[in-house]
Amino acid sequence: MINETPELSPKLFFETINAYQRTAAITAAIELDVFTAIGNESASAADVAERSGASPRGTRILCDYLTLLGFLTKSDDHYGLTPDSAMFLSRKSPAYAGGMTKFLLSGDVTRGFDKLSDAVRKGGTADTELGTTAAEHPVWVEFARAMAPLMMPGSQALAEMMPLDRSRPGKVLDISASHGMWGIAFAKKYPRASVVAVDWAPVLQVARENAQHAGVADRFSTIAGNAFEVDLGSDYDVALIPNFLHHFNMEDCVRFLRRVHGALRDGGRVAIAEFVPNPDRVSPPESAGFSLIMLATTPEGDAYTFPEYQEMLRRAGFAPPEACPLPPISTAIIASKE
Repeated sequence: MINETPELSPKLFFETINAYQRTAAITAAIELDVFTAIGNESASAADVAERSGASPRGTRILCDYLTLLGFLTKSDDHYGLTPDSAMFLSRKSPAYAGGMTKFLLSGDVTRGFDKLSDAVRKGGTADTELGTTAAEHPVWVEFARAMAPLMMPGSQALAEMMPLDRSRPGKVLDISASHGMWGIAFAKKYPRASVVAVDWAPVLQVARENAQHAGVADRFSTIAGNAFEVDLGSDYDVALIPNFLHHFNMEDCVRFLRRVHGALRDGGRVAIAEFVPNPDRVSPPESAGFSLIMLATTPEGDAYTFPEYQEMLRRAGFAPPEACPLPPISTAIIASKE
């Protein structure tokens, strides 16, 4: 009989325990601007080193490792960008995402993972009492400045999914607005639409800067403060809730959605943009893994499944929602006010 027992290996353990090396390599490449230095044409290590202000030997070793990771291609002794690297890691691209490392690797985020065992025992962040949900936490200003380019495709897609009545002025509420790109996308698509952005005061300064740059500042106003407590206003056609509800437990989410329900006009719609795992909670990995971030950095946050959002929205008074994919990896959950 042929022994079909799979060969055992510690490979996954070593790959995981040494993952900090991958983080260090991509961080160094962004700091040295390696991807921009390579550009659209292939380049040798010596060429990249000269443009990056680094040593040829160090550049060659780093570029070889980036090739192993899949960020670069290599032919003979020349390196090239993959399509993804050209899109997201070259500063010449409008979708440049390299600035996100300042947020994703900030001490405000990583400290929660330094105490992950304690968080698992507790069932929520062990860093501070409220983690990143604390009032006016400084990490959200960095988030707002870093994430805007990556949010543009998703925000534009959502504006296409939710048409406004062009025969009259539209009114859009952007909750936890951050960089403001979600509301700005609606303002750019609908010239008669006005946007009201809600967030902490220091974060809203970033949103206002982006609205000014987008040419919609005259239709972009703000409400500073705790979104659970401030007066949201009323008679909105659309309420946007991007990347916000995952910070809280389900009961708080329902309580908040009831506030949003009250701020919408009859027939108004809410759009929740989130990482939404399948009910098995282990797929797709990009969304399912987000629960661990919430465990490490928030008291009670989670990555909620679509059935859970259905239940939250039902309890808050909304019609049954629909789910639509948003680029690059989010989901839009859209429901109407009954």
